[in-house]
Amino acid sequence: MSSNQRPGNRAAAQIEEITAALTDPLSELDMDVEAVELTPAGKRRILRVAVDADGGVTLDDVAAATKAVEQVIDGSDVMGEQPYTLEVTSRGVDRPLTQPRHWRRSRGRLVKVTLQQGDVVEGRIVSSDGERVRLDVDGTEREIAYAEVAKAFVQIEFNRKGQA
Repeated sequence: MSSNQRPGNRAAAQIEEITAALTDPLSELDMDVEAVELTPAGKRRILRVAVDADGGVTLDDVAAATKAVEQVIDGSDVMGEQPYTLEVTSRGVDRPLTQPRHWRRSRGRLVKVTLQQGDVVEGRIVSSDGERVRLDVDGTEREIAYAEVAKAFVQIEFNRKGQA
């Protein structure tokens, strides 16, 4: 490590290295690495890995992902000598929609979208592709390019009409 490398840069580089190491093994399980976080916790660190898959992630999927992550981490020196605790979890509904796959996987869900110019649109995802999403906004279909989106989140629905 060079003398001008800051601790924050070192941590970011380590997270990038971990993410790169996990991408292929999790892809073999039909899962994507959604987020990797590494936080200090006393003399240990907590390594959190969020995964997602088409159709969602079950507890069995998380168990399989945990095994794969452990094998990768234990088979490399990416975590160094300092002890760590591993947590593997699903992406969660509170994470922003930032990739086309997030929109695709949320088809049929209600979303709140803040556009670059500040307008807010709330609607149900009808379809999406690599460049845009189509929303049903009060019965009218609206197409929005991802480049127009400042932020977007799935809205939690406890009593969605039409579901048991």
